[in-house]
Order: sequence, then C-alpha cells, then structure tokens
Amino acid sequence: MTEVQELAQFVATASFDQLSADAVAQLKIRVLDTIGVAIGALGAPPMVAVRALVEELGGTPQATMIGGGMSSIDRVAFVNVALSRYLDFMDAYLAKGETCHPSDNLGAVLAAGESVDATGAELLTALAVAYQVQSRLSDVAPVRAKGFDHTVQGAYASAAAVAKALRLTPQQTANAIAISGTANNALRVTRTGNLSNWKGLAYPNTAKEGTFAALLASRGITGPELVFEGNKGFHQSIAGPFEIDWSAEDLERVRMSIVKKHNAEIHSQSALDAALDVRAQAGFDPQRVTSVRLRTFGVAYSIIGGGEEGDKHRIRTKEEADHSLPYLLAAALLDGVVTPAQFTPERIVAGDIQRLLALVEVTGDDGFSARFPAEMPAELEVTLAGGTVLRATRSGYEGFHTDPMSWDVARAKFDAVAAPFASGALRDEIAAVVRELEHRRVRDLTRLFAQVRTAASAAF
Repeated sequence: MTEVQELAQFVATASFDQLSADAVAQLKIRVLDTIGVAIGALGAPPMVAVRALVEELGGTPQATMIGGGMSSIDRVAFVNVALSRYLDFMDAYLAKGETCHPSDNLGAVLAAGESVDATGAELLTALAVAYQVQSRLSDVAPVRAKGFDHTVQGAYASAAAVAKALRLTPQQTANAIAISGTANNALRVTRTGNLSNWKGLAYPNTAKEGTFAALLASRGITGPELVFEGNKGFHQSIAGPFEIDWSAEDLERVRMSIVKKHNAEIHSQSALDAALDVRAQAGFDPQRVTSVRLRTFGVAYSIIGGGEEGDKHRIRTKEEADHSLPYLLAAALLDGVVTPAQFTPERIVAGDIQRLLALVEVTGDDGFSARFPAEMPAELEVTLAGGTVLRATRSGYEGFHTDPMSWDVARAKFDAVAAPFASGALRDEIAAVVRELEHRRVRDLTRLFAQVRTAASAAF
C-alpha cells in the first residue's frame, strides 16, 4: 500500500472501543472547551462578517451553525471552526518543531456527523483520529521552519476525521486525504509580522477544504495516491523524509494535548502564571515597574517573544496582542487575568498597558529549550523603582499534560466564556450532553447550537 492508503486503513479501522477511559474523558473536556470558546466569539466583528457571508450564500441545510441557522457541511465547518479559533483560547499540541491545535477539527467533525445522524461515540472516534493524525505528523514532519503553516498537517487530519465521521470506505478515505493534503499547503506568513484576521481563519479554511475533499471522495473523485512519497510529493517538496507506521498507532494522543488556562497563545501559558505569581508578591505595584525580563524556551521567543517571527512591541489589534508576550505579560501584571476582556480595542491601546509592554524584554534560553516540549520553562524578573526585584519561575500550568485540566475546571471556563451568549440552563444542557456523549447522538448536541444567541445579552 502507499503511505496514504496505510493512513486510510488506520482511519477506517479506528473504533471507539480502542479508546482508553482517560482518552474519552479528555476528548469530552476538549469538546466542552471548544464549544465554549466558540460561543464566546459570537460577537466578534470578523465572526459576524463570516456568518453574514454564509447566510447570504445559503446552502443545503445539512448542519447547524452555533448561534442558529443551517447550511452545507463545508460552510458550517468554516463558521464553527472560525468561532472556536477566533479567541485563541483553544487547546494545543506541542511537538519539538511544530505546534498545532487539534480541536480546530471539531467543527468539521460535528457538521459531518450531524449530516449522517452519527452517534456520539462515532463523533469521539473521528475526533480522536484528528488528534492522532495531526499530532503525529507534527511530531515527525514539522514545516514551520520551512516557511509553511501548521495547517499543512491539518489538511491531512481534517480530511481523515471528516471521512471517518461520514463513514467513508478506506479507498474513499485515502482519496479524501490525498486531495486535501495536495491542495492545502499554507504559508507561515499567516502568523508573522503584522497579524491579520487570517490568523484565526486559516484553519477554518483548511477544515472547510478537508470537508469538501471528503465529499468529493464520497462521489468517486480520486486524489494523488503518492501524495506523501511521490515525485514532488509532501516528503520531497516540503517535509523531508519521515516515517509513521500507522498500523502501530493508537488513539491516545489526545492525552498529550494541552488546554489553555489563559486566553493567550499557547507558549505563553507558564510565563503568564509566573506573572501572576509576581503580581501576588508583597510590594508589587505596576506603576513602579521599571523593567520586565522573561527568559523562556526558544519556540516561545521565536513565535511570540520578538524572535524570528517579528517584533512584538507594536501592538494595535487583537490578533497582534494575543501573539505578543510583551502585551500578554503587561496585561497579566496589570489586570491579574488574561481573558477576552484584555483584547478589546480600548484595552489594547490604553496608556498603562502600552507603557508597561514597552518595558518587557524577552530572551530565549538554550537550557530551557532543551526541556521543551516536556516542560514549558519560564523565568520572570520584574524590577521596581528603588531596585527591588521580584522573581518567579514556572515549568507548566494547570491544563498542561503533566497537570491535566479537570472536568470541573473546564466547566468553569466554559461557563465564564459562554455566559454572555448562553443562559445558565442552556449551558447546563450542553454540558450534560457532552458529559455522556458516547451515549447520545450528535444531533442532541447540535440542536442546542440553535438556542445560543448571536449577540450578548445583559440578562445573562
């Protein structure tokens, strides 16, 4: 078999009974978390624009958008993944040379599952497939250093997961993966320099295209069977040589993914905990801060600290703010939290936060880099007027794979983020369905999406 056929065989034979109880529990936490942050993004102007476009375009009512309305499954995948991605509050998987966000696949899997009246067990299995495929490709075939975006591996994962949810045959699945992988090789400029709305829409586009590739394959359309190993294929053109024995893979990689505690880029999480530790120390006064110095691992420095992906001190937009360690540290030191409220236009340009972020210096540390991704080391030093120095160090956080987020903590995050758009009763109902998802149907969950308001209400 070709490599894509071996991957398709893995996808086709994956079953719910292969999942450990811990993997099922962690998948449910990520479903709840992802739905929560999607609901919380409903009022964002780019999301309002995306919904308006899809409503104008129309589409066969196959699946439900969060906030109500139906369309074709590829368009619903785009809308719901865009919602779950926009706040940048979703989960992540850390590999040595790549970081991805496997929960970006949930919106597509939900749409596909709803369209065929899938069971919750089928949904969880397809989602586990997405986590496994995207994570393992990130492990062995990183592309960031070559100038490509992490959505490249996602093109294979989204098509595989949607094919699973649609119950495609191994041959159809191979074609879906081959089409999507060949066609969707995005540039890393998406996340460098001055960041645009596309930062949050790049994976929704990948999920939409992976879904459409699966639909094409279901109608007999074929893709390049040597997409991985062929002449000018993924190995030769982008990733270089790598090997994965898909016959030896399980569905447990979700347990190595991590959930965000703070509403910020994933590599900042331990540093933000260090900032809160400093803030809690006696004598701390943000008005007396004269310098903020952070030592962190190389990936964090490169992506959000001012390294290879550009300076992070000129912050004007939400997209720039949530990918800037100087801004995030300033927000944590001043406000004591990093939530969606820290990314309003008014907060971003406020004088106190702009003054403090200008004082932040971030450096990479080779010793810290050697400990990543098993740890996320961060050492923060804040100097006050008069010479007092406050310090804090962290190597992980609650939500990291060594300290997994519990259901109760995930539920609290879900409530906090979704509350402006969903009543307490509706949040309880959504959480109850997710908690027993393997015993329910996908439509039991998606029918609740129509009850979520698209505008925040003070009544909640």
